[in-house]
Amino acid sequence: MKQIDIKEFDELLKGDKPVVCDFFATWCGPCKMLAPVLEKLSAEYEGKAEFVKVDIDQNPELSVRYGIMSIPYVAVFRGGEMADNSIGFMPADEAKEFLDKNIG
Repeated sequence: MKQIDIKEFDELLKGDKPVVCDFFATWCGPCKMLAPVLEKLSAEYEGKAEFVKVDIDQNPELSVRYGIMSIPYVAVFRGGEMADNSIGFMPADEAKEFLDKNIG
């Protein structure tokens, strides 16, 4: 999964594909546990959605924009708007269920 900044994030939201964004921080333990789960699932859903990561410490404006108070925070965006989100670590089966519900 590619790590992007606010500029790249805003550009991605203009696209046609759903965007799955993992908002994380390098110091966050649960974020480190979730990263390989999302990495694996991003390969499974390739072509159906764009999977990206945003470091909230480097892009605090996005935390403010979406009211992110806890991480990891995984959000699905469709048509430039947040469609759904999940807060905290998710095991692979739960993450897959979340993605199936939101991007098929």
